[in-house]
Amino acid sequence: MKLLDLHAYIKTHCSPAETRILLEDIIGNTPAELITSGDKQIPQPIIDKIKAILSEKATGKPLSKILGYKEFYGLNFIVSEHTLDPRPETEILVMRALEIIEDIQSPSVLDLGTGTGCIPISILSHHQNATAIAADISDAALQVAATNTENHGLNHRLILKNSDWFKNINGKFDLITANPPYIDSEEIPNLSPEVKNHDPILALDGGKNGLDPYKIIFSSIKNFLKPQGRALFEIGYDQCGHILRLAENYRIRIDAIHPDLAGIPRVVEIYCGDK
Repeated sequence: MKLLDLHAYIKTHCSPAETRILLEDIIGNTPAELITSGDKQIPQPIIDKIKAILSEKATGKPLSKILGYKEFYGLNFIVSEHTLDPRPETEILVMRALEIIEDIQSPSVLDLGTGTGCIPISILSHHQNATAIAADISDAALQVAATNTENHGLNHRLILKNSDWFKNINGKFDLITANPPYIDSEEIPNLSPEVKNHDPILALDGGKNGLDPYKIIFSSIKNFLKPQGRALFEIGYDQCGHILRLAENYRIRIDAIHPDLAGIPRVVEIYCGDK
């Protein structure tokens, strides 16, 4: 099969982003080579591998879980059935985090519910003097995060801890981040099969209205932020009003709300210092 024909075959089964991943990572060609080398014959073992991947994908399994990795903020992260897939929306949080700590000489970061570790690893990869603690209640998720930490050469700057939110955390931080579970428990059965069958429920289910994790975090966050520290938390597409009311109840000041690329309120920024 020619490269151009195989590319057309993949496109009928995959999104543009997934097609690019298979083209570059599995076949070993860039999009530009479709023009310059479209007539190149692809070896049969590669064709068979692509067909096997697409056959598994047709069962509803996400491509990331088939390949075992996902790209996030320009980096590759190992994923498993024990971790939530890194998603593009969360890159908004990382972008703002890097702006916040840009002028801090040696910023300290705490990431709660770290999963793959994609948030602190991305931050540390772009700020050479930052250090972080990444916490998660799941040992299986922490094993994945440990692999990603090692793959990105950050063992000396990122500490992994088993912790139920702040339970096993000590000290105060310049920045606290989290992408907590924020799906309403009643909505879990309505999620797409790709999500509910292949992402860990522990990383999805946020209790009633998806607010349980925020209640825990908001109740204690002032004890873990430095005086001028800030916190960034991802929220669900319909949660902004709930989060604002919850923050008011806990006397937490939301300093800004950052939208994602679709204009949906996605990241809340908390500041506990003086105005």
